[in-house]
Amino acid sequence: MPLPKAELHLHIEGTLEPELAFALAARNGVELPYADTEELRKAYLFDDLQSFLNLYYELMAVLRTEQDFADLADAYLARAAAQGVRHAEIFFDPQAHIARGVGMGTVVEGLWRALGRSEETHGVSTQLIMCFLRDQSAESAMDTLEAAKPHLGRIVGIGLDSAEVGHPPVKFREVYEAAAALGLRRVAHAGEEGPPAYITEALDILGVERIDHGLRCMEDAELVERLVRERVPLTLCPLSNVRLRAVDVLADHPLPAMLDAGLLCTVNSDDPAYFGGYAGDNFDAVGAALGLGPERLRELARNSFVASFLEHDEERRARYIAEVEAYEFT
Repeated sequence: MPLPKAELHLHIEGTLEPELAFALAARNGVELPYADTEELRKAYLFDDLQSFLNLYYELMAVLRTEQDFADLADAYLARAAAQGVRHAEIFFDPQAHIARGVGMGTVVEGLWRALGRSEETHGVSTQLIMCFLRDQSAESAMDTLEAAKPHLGRIVGIGLDSAEVGHPPVKFREVYEAAAALGLRRVAHAGEEGPPAYITEALDILGVERIDHGLRCMEDAELVERLVRERVPLTLCPLSNVRLRAVDVLADHPLPAMLDAGLLCTVNSDDPAYFGGYAGDNFDAVGAALGLGPERLRELARNSFVASFLEHDEERRARYIAEVEAYEFT
């Protein structure tokens, strides 16, 4: 039985395995520019964030119907549950679908077909976080928030993802203010490829409650002190960082130094179909490559529930943390 954990940084579109991509392409009459799953899998090698994003958006063409999104989410939840995930806060990118003519309702209700019964079918509680694409306009983000209003019963929060460099958090001040007024939780990618200053902006200008990635905070000692003092969670994605060249090899990852500094770090999979592993795979990888012993892994698992948006159900959070504390490593 794997160590119980929450996953807080997971893009549902990034769980599209080659086999499912081909199955959905066949169902929807979409022609992929790859001969077979083996050739497609070879394309899952990237030089940087942009080369990944190019393939990521290309493959979204196979997602057309509510059932497609339900199948995508179900496949992720089955894999996540097998790797010990007990709670998942799942990102989705509506702008990338709306641009293809797939409406907000199709995406949200499709995902909800799987998420709404996830506890029953997979033993995983879920929440849905709508992300804005930072390389699109602030106006587009605001239009997306407006389009989401009929579906806010399904959506717990907002996030900010896609190409970071050149798109500082301040660009999205107004849409984050509007989301806050609607009672939505707020997170944002910052400090992956972008500078530590983007982390500060996300906190001060967007009012985010968690930083997605954030590993470049280590370049700014004052920022680290602040993140520790304010207990701001960081949702790190170690295998992703290696695949996208944020760190050269996993053994160089700053996670141990971040934990030693007192940062509230969590370990997540980001886009696991593309980056070589799901949540449990990331835990196994950092344990092996960074020499993290059982108690450090337990700390990371505990942190994941502490950092989760479970304020509406503290009894559930306490139950999950108790599972972590009781876990016996073999």
